[in-house]
Amino acid sequence: MTKSIYEYIGDQWKKPDLTYKSPYKQRLIQWRKDENYLRVDKPLRIDRARSLGYKAKPGYIVVRARVRRGGLRKPTIKGGRRPAAKGISKITMAKSIHRIAEERTAKHYPNMEVLNSYWVGEDGKHHYYEVILVDPVHSSIMKDKNINWITDISNKRRVMRGKTSAGQKGRGLRYKGKGAEKIRPSIRANLSRGK
Repeated sequence: MTKSIYEYIGDQWKKPDLTYKSPYKQRLIQWRKDENYLRVDKPLRIDRARSLGYKAKPGYIVVRARVRRGGLRKPTIKGGRRPAAKGISKITMAKSIHRIAEERTAKHYPNMEVLNSYWVGEDGKHHYYEVILVDPVHSSIMKDKNINWITDISNKRRVMRGKTSAGQKGRGLRYKGKGAEKIRPSIRANLSRGK
């Protein structure tokens, strides 16, 4: 069976050329100079964007987001503690960098809903993601039976409630069965169930 063009593009992204003169490295140099949340004309990874629901039609936009990378380091405390109890390094955030990128992008585009997002690069200081946004009141979106579910009021600000793919992963909803009994509908909601 022959491969589609999208499969060939996907194979290229599995092992990108990381040499200094490669297009990947040159893009990162330019992206560092650009804005944090920059609307782009078309997705860089068209195969990934299409698999996540992107269509090249009015009502859809793609924004490249830049967020910091690395562990969460807290400021040094002034009071006396043992070094182990200071809590400065080795702190893991409850949200992934991927989720943070989606949420911050949504704040910059308040009239749009986040459909999904995907990784496009990283350098020493930042991760870069392309976020797919949909305008829920656009006529072409409202008429399209494949995407008009996003116009429903129950999907308003869905990214802030962990409804995207990255959000569901962070909430532990990729797992079912043994060991995952206490994560549905959410960890907080499950805690209050026994009361």
